[in-house]
Amino acid sequence: MIKNMGSTDRMIRSILAVGALGLIASKKVTGGTAVALGALATMFALTSSSGHCPAYDVAGIDTLEARDIVNLDF
Repeated sequence: MIKNMGSTDRMIRSILAVGALGLIASKKVTGGTAVALGALATMFALTSSSGHCPAYDVAGIDTLEARDIVNLDF
């Protein structure tokens, strides 16, 4: 997988995932809404940790900034 998410994008997704899980854990959201929010939080957590968003591939979006790219060629 080639990374296509920048650090700002990853940070925002991480914050949203933690916030969504907080709402579920505090039982402010229940039922089907909690399940949907949990699925969204899981997706955000996975994409932010990997740095790759499959939906960005489909849409042709790349938020990876030049400073986030590390050249490992020796």
